[in-house]
Amino acid sequence: MIHLQSEAQFQEAIRPDSLSVVKFFTTWCPDCKRLNTFIDDIIAKHSDLRWYEINGEDVPNLTEQYEVRGVPSLLVFRAGEKVAHLHSKYTKTPEQIEAFLQEL
Repeated sequence: MIHLQSEAQFQEAIRPDSLSVVKFFTTWCPDCKRLNTFIDDIIAKHSDLRWYEINGEDVPNLTEQYEVRGVPSLLVFRAGEKVAHLHSKYTKTPEQIEAFLQEL
């Protein structure tokens, strides 16, 4: 997963026509730390997707624009448009994330 550090990097990451998944997180979030324990296996299964992460506290304009109300949240983009959003309460288990990705 590529770590994005700015809005400019974020805009560049979501631009391609292929699907990009962006994980919004914070450093203090226990659920974010739990997600980190199993996300690599999910990324390996879905290597056709482009995977990124960004600290939501570093980009408050983006968290507001894309309605990130809790972390971790997974947002999926194609050609700069948000096409799916898995809100924080549904990112607790690998099964929840796998079911979300199957719907893409």
